[in-house]
Amino acid sequence: MKMGMTMTQKILAAAAGLETVEAGQLIEAKLDLVLGNDITSPVAIKEMDKMKVKGVFDKDKIALVPDHFVPNKDIKSAEHCKCVREFARKNEITNYFEVGEMGIEHALLPERGLTVAGDVIIGADSHTCTYGALGAFSTGVGSTDMAAGMATGKAWFKVPSAIRFHITGKPGKWVGGKDVILHIIGMIGVDGALYKSMEFVGDGIQNLSMDDRFTIANMAIEAGGKNGIFPVDEVAEAYMKEHSSRPYKTYTADEDAVYDAEYTIDLSTLRPTVAFPHLPENTHTIDEIKEPISIDQVVIGSCTNGRLEDMRAAAAVLKGRHVAKGVRCIVIPATQNIYMQAMEEGLLKIFIEAGAVVSTPTCGPCLGGYMGILAEGERCISTTNRNFVGRMGHVKSEIYLASPAVAAASAVMGRIADPDQV
Repeated sequence: MKMGMTMTQKILAAAAGLETVEAGQLIEAKLDLVLGNDITSPVAIKEMDKMKVKGVFDKDKIALVPDHFVPNKDIKSAEHCKCVREFARKNEITNYFEVGEMGIEHALLPERGLTVAGDVIIGADSHTCTYGALGAFSTGVGSTDMAAGMATGKAWFKVPSAIRFHITGKPGKWVGGKDVILHIIGMIGVDGALYKSMEFVGDGIQNLSMDDRFTIANMAIEAGGKNGIFPVDEVAEAYMKEHSSRPYKTYTADEDAVYDAEYTIDLSTLRPTVAFPHLPENTHTIDEIKEPISIDQVVIGSCTNGRLEDMRAAAAVLKGRHVAKGVRCIVIPATQNIYMQAMEEGLLKIFIEAGAVVSTPTCGPCLGGYMGILAEGERCISTTNRNFVGRMGHVKSEIYLASPAVAAASAVMGRIADPDQV
């Protein structure tokens, strides 16, 4: 008897040229996009050299985005970027983004229309799962898989089983995508969706913007997920029509699709949520924080929360206020377009007048790269996605994960704070 398929399984079946697939099945699927950055691409390029293949499978279906240490922070990062640049030039890669065009990869690619519904996308970066917000199957892979993908246009997958999240209700003020995904990770744990597809459904999704959805899909990996995916509704279609000229294909799960577990998330019950060190699952709502937690640094940016709505939320809190004495506040728009729009809307002026600094687009401090490394004993509240030991610098520093509104409120108060109480 043929079993029903989830949304993810349908996309993978189509890409593998199969009528049906089931969880656990090994398949070889055609790829619509292969992504690499300045840290992972050099490894993949060296692996490709060993394969002795003549060029890439399709110069239009590879995206190379130097974003982690860009503009280059030191000689090693400059060498990495040079390697990627020369490979892009030699293979005439259409979607190579040099400084001045680049942005944080997972914000840049949807903005440039390179990711649409129904795509199968791999990227040598764990947060490649972001594009599930548009109804694509996208997942992070190792650099060797990226090399094979660039050479052949195909990848092997084990078809994931799925968990379904029913989203209902409407979020309150200051509650956004980051609070939703932190709530979920706090509920199921960092391995709660291990190698599973996290499929989001329900009438509450209409109350989540595209930026919210990108944030939620982006952090599916922090629950161990193989991918996160949203249905393609009018909001997603409008986004794709605005940003892309590529045709897209929508898939919906069968009514008899099998899920390993199902959860209901009522957005109206959620509160701003903070993940304490040293795991994203160590969550507390803002109301549960009884003792003041002082901070040294605030980072507002990253592939998780560096989009325009994030900039607006932070600016709404910081307007007419000032960063607390002794606190460093670093704001990083995720792409040049977002930077420009934030400038035109006067948001950058608000940040600078509040005593924050604004950086060019970069992953920078998220992975302890640069633009905000932590010293021993320092504490940072950040809109990034990981708060592991040593993630942003010294192994004896601490990272708290939160939304842009909570991060901005904390910058003003000098301690982790509720945006309503600033």
